[in-house]
Amino acid sequence: MKRLLTTLTLALIATAHAADFKLILKDEASTIRKGELKTTPIVKSWAVPASSVKATQKVKRLSTTITPILDRMEKTINARNAKPAVFRNVKGSWVATDQTGWTLNRAATKANLLKAILSGKDTAQVVVKRAVPARSVKLLAKRGVLWHVATGTSSYAGSPSFREKNILVGASKLDNFFIAPDHEFNFNEEIGQIDASTGFVKGFVISGGTLSKEDGGGICQVSTTVFRALYTAGLPITERHEHSHRVKYYDPVGFEATVYAPSKNLRMKNDTGQHLFIQASWDTRAETLRFDVFGANTGRTVNISKPVITDFKAPADPSYTPDDRVAPGGRRLLDTPMQGMTSVITRTIKVKGKVISRDTLKSVYQPWGAVYGVNPKDKRLN
Repeated sequence: MKRLLTTLTLALIATAHAADFKLILKDEASTIRKGELKTTPIVKSWAVPASSVKATQKVKRLSTTITPILDRMEKTINARNAKPAVFRNVKGSWVATDQTGWTLNRAATKANLLKAILSGKDTAQVVVKRAVPARSVKLLAKRGVLWHVATGTSSYAGSPSFREKNILVGASKLDNFFIAPDHEFNFNEEIGQIDASTGFVKGFVISGGTLSKEDGGGICQVSTTVFRALYTAGLPITERHEHSHRVKYYDPVGFEATVYAPSKNLRMKNDTGQHLFIQASWDTRAETLRFDVFGANTGRTVNISKPVITDFKAPADPSYTPDDRVAPGGRRLLDTPMQGMTSVITRTIKVKGKVISRDTLKSVYQPWGAVYGVNPKDKRLN
């Protein structure tokens, strides 16, 4: 009886040992959190049944019962695509993650599996071809992009659909890009050609003292928002323009930047000593746009004052622009009148409590009259 129990116990141990055979895939993942680069292991495994192991040992080649396991494993592994590094706000902390893509090397994995089984081992290494994203977390760290530096936001609430379209197209062109140390950010250059071929549609722009439709109308929402982010990061301005009149989309008054290639541009210099990384995001339900700036911890604290507004002037007379939605003799309000005014915003930059620079952002706005859309044949257009 004792010998029978011993034999049975050994058989159970052998069966359990065989059942524990694993195909193991090992990799690693890197993250940036609170200014630190951390790398953690990734381990995934797939079980090979004892019966398949025993059958393989018997015939000295992989049992056909292992084929479905390899099929399922390959489907799972090959579904993992490379994903470039991005920052996400996780419970109040900015965390950068990426993902390495995998493609199973089936032949090499099968060779490892057969060798391990015939050698009496209980694991075999899964072999994959790794696809590392061009913009990886390690690249961010190498370029000194370790911290959240600043945010710029704006609201485009009430925008017509064509304006929102241009805002989102423009913002997407500034999503996930680097500004090298000592490089000058050039808005018009980064955005590129603004026309139908690059995704923009016609929208209202300020022209000739009234509104007219051109490709990309509304792009100034993008330039204003990224300007706010870079200004809050403490970057020096090398070129910036205000609109000819106050536009409520860009309040607080004067905290804005208009562009109109090639005559008007937004340019700012990266003086942080490391790369800056810019991410764009938007909420179409709330109708808000946001840019976040990531880079080195420069120790700067940036204070931006509320605008001081002076020199008010009465609104101008109304103007008219063609609008084929309007019946003859009628009119459609496209823009409200605005007073002329001057806005001054002061930026103070400190390091370790000491003021290292102070500058002012002055905007002079001309009076603006209501703008009405009228039928293209309306005499008021003459």
